[in-house]
Amino acid sequence: MQTEPEKLLKKHRQLVHSDMLKVTSHVQRTEGDWIVNTLMIEGCTAPFRFKRKQACRKLKGQRVNLTYYVGIETVGGMEFEVMNVVRIRIT
Repeated sequence: MQTEPEKLLKKHRQLVHSDMLKVTSHVQRTEGDWIVNTLMIEGCTAPFRFKRKQACRKLKGQRVNLTYYVGIETVGGMEFEVMNVVRIRIT
């Protein structure tokens, strides 16, 4: 039987799944009706972002499993790599 991440990866080829990533920074901010969460992961310079309707507990120092896809965000005419999180699980 396939796990949920395996099903997502099979259906959407652009997704990436990573296990046991250590969160070094976690910031939450309000954007309209949503709360945008930004994670920085140990050994990675790109931010991982996801939105929720409610605030979640602080994830700094936690190990997480992430399913995400790579995106590009333009700020002030400069392009930055951003990881858009589809699924997050605390391990």
